[in-house]
Amino acid sequence: MGRKNSKNNDLLSSVRKDTSPKIYSILVDLVNDDREDLAEIVLKIDYLLQYTSACINHKDFDEARESIRKVEDRIKILEKEEKNIDYLIYIYEGIKSKCK
Repeated sequence: MGRKNSKNNDLLSSVRKDTSPKIYSILVDLVNDDREDLAEIVLKIDYLLQYTSACINHKDFDEARESIRKVEDRIKILEKEEKNIDYLIYIYEGIKSKCK
């Protein structure tokens, strides 16, 4: 079977317009490795990072710290699987540095 993309995979087609190209690239790699479960974790991390950033912008640092902990837990899962998530870690570290 050929490589999976947004035309032949429901998960990829549902997130293509809403995710950044780098996140989408991570998702494509995971889906093609038959790891849709990990792709869903990446989507949750992406959402939580956006939410954390919004909390920081609204000066809700307690909520931001709570959601950044959830991101940490999910990143650990991906690191155990030895997946290439350098971009997610880069974004995570940038947002975490803003969280007081």
